[in-house]
Amino acid sequence: MYTTNMSNGYQINEKDIDKVLNYLKIHDPEHATPEMAIEFLEYFKAKFHELAHTDPDKLAEMYEEFKKAKRTKN
Repeated sequence: MYTTNMSNGYQINEKDIDKVLNYLKIHDPEHATPEMAIEFLEYFKAKFHELAHTDPDKLAEMYEEFKKAKRTKN
């Protein structure tokens, strides 16, 4: 089983890798490999971490958009 472990926060896991792999199969089948799915997850994990340090207001804005979208789904 593949996982990345940080002392806190999100850990990449098999379930998420499978979901991203399915996404890639639809949107970028040429690159739909487990390795690419892992790289994709690691990249965005790092980007969100960076965003929290460099532009916390943008991260807060994204979170508010997420909450609003979540409310409209329920």
